[in-house]
Amino acid sequence: MDIMVLLLALFVLSLFLGIELITKVPPTLHTPLMSGSNAISGITLVGALVAAGTGGSDTLINILGCAAVALATINVVGGFLVTNRMLAMFKKR
Repeated sequence: MDIMVLLLALFVLSLFLGIELITKVPPTLHTPLMSGSNAISGITLVGALVAAGTGGSDTLINILGCAAVALATINVVGGFLVTNRMLAMFKKR
C-alpha cells in the first residue's frame, strides 16, 4: 500500500512539473523540445517492447505491455508529424 501512495505522489508531481514546463516555454523553443521529447518517447517505446515481450503467463502484464507499445508508438509518430509541420512553417514557398 505504501508503494502505491509513493507512485501516486510521483505521478502527481510529474503532472504538475509537466504542466509548468509546457506553459512556460516560448513558442520559438517548441520545435527543439518536440525533437527531444521524440527521443524520450523512443526510449519509452523500447521499454514498452521489453515489458510486452517478457513472455510471462500473466495476462494483465501482456495486455498492459501491448497497450504501452500502442500508445508509445502513437506518441512517437504524432511527435514527428508535429515537428515536421513546425519545420515546414520556416521553409520558403
